Order: sequence, then C-alpha cells, then structure tokens
Amino acid sequence: MTSANAGPIVELRDVRLKLESLAGEVNILRGLDLVVGRGETVAVLGPSGSGKSTMMMVMAGLERASSGIVRVAGEDLGALDEDGLALFRRRHVGIVFQGFHLIPTMTARENVAVPLEFAGVRDAFARADAALASVGLGHRLSHYPGQLSGGEQQRVALARAVVGEPDLVLADEPTGNLDHATGAQVMDLLFGLAGARGATLVLITHDLALARRCARVVRLQDGRIAGDAPAAPDAP
Repeated sequence: MTSANAGPIVELRDVRLKLESLAGEVNILRGLDLVVGRGETVAVLGPSGSGKSTMMMVMAGLERASSGIVRVAGEDLGALDEDGLALFRRRHVGIVFQGFHLIPTMTARENVAVPLEFAGVRDAFARADAALASVGLGHRLSHYPGQLSGGEQQRVALARAVVGEPDLVLADEPTGNLDHATGAQVMDLLFGLAGARGATLVLITHDLALARRCARVVRLQDGRIAGDAPAAPDAP
C-alpha cells in the first residue's frame, strides 16, 4: 500500500462518459461528482442502468471518461496511457466482480500469484499462499477453479484482490452468484480484509442490509449522484 496519504483516495469531478451505439450516442455518466476519503467504506446503490458498474470501471482505469477529472490514489487517470493505467491498477486497486474471473487452467495459488508475478514480486507464491490462508483456503492451494465451489472461487478472487495490499478495493455485486449464507461469509471476509489492511472499500450492491454495513451510501440515478449520506443501520 502506498505511503502517500494526502488527499482523498477517489476524486471524480464532472465525470461524463458517452458511448456510441447503433441507436446513436448514449450518455452513461452525466456529470458525476464524488469524493471518497481514505479508509472509507462506501456502498453504491441504484437501479440497473444507472451507471454503477461504469463508475467503478472509471475508478479502476478500465474505462476512460469522455470528460471530467478522475483522480485516484493521487493519480490523474486521464493523463495516463494504457501502460500507465495498468501500473496504476497493479499498485493501487483490487477488484472483485460478480463473476469470479479466475483462470481455469491455473490453480488457486497461481490465480492469486498472477498480479504479483506481473509486478515482479519475488515471493509471489508465498504471499499468495498467505492470502489464501487468510480466506480459509490454505488447504485448497493446488485446486483448480473447476474443483472449487462458487463460494470458494469467490474467496480466491478476494485473495487475489487484496494480495497486493491495494489502497482501494472495488467490489461489484460480489455475492450475486452465491447463496445467502455463502454470500454472508464472503462479505464478512471482504470487510475484514479491507479493514485489516486499511483499504478503502467501494461496494456496488442491491442488498440494503449489506449497504448498511458500510459507513456511507451513495445512490446513482441516470448517471448522476442522486443521494449521498451516512448509512442508517437501524432503518427498516
């Protein structure tokens, strides 16, 4: 994790994203403003098509904004080329998707070690083993994704997301493919891992109970911020 602790971890200013389609230009983000402080836990709610996943992709440098300022972990993402964005993600961001996105021909250990190997970390496999142990999979190191349950695969994805000790963890409906009990276990791990490492967590979810576990809830509507307030744990 970086030692540069000055300023917010995420700063989006008048961020817009327009894409071309067969039907013409589509405005996905429409002047979005959001600031997230270091160490915050933020839930993002909103209907399908409101721009939640796109906003997360912009934060991760996986999608370029059409205009506006996108500054994450002190980096101006608009000023970086593709190699620079890849290096930015490697240093600062961990991502957990609804789909597990594991490489089927690699073991759990190899899947978790991949980002460390790309970064030239010499003890990549030792660190991968430790990360897998932290999510309760120390006994599954040599198993392939096809040999793991859905919950186990998502725990491998969690280990991969945090193994590089990122400043920012982005999670897009991480329990969407899991049953309730397994999803609850995965979320306990996600909150625990982010908290133990002092990472900021931005969580996209449709689950209000899960959103209330975060300190803050942001609501999107039609590509804009429609609400931004502290979570209300006791709300019905």
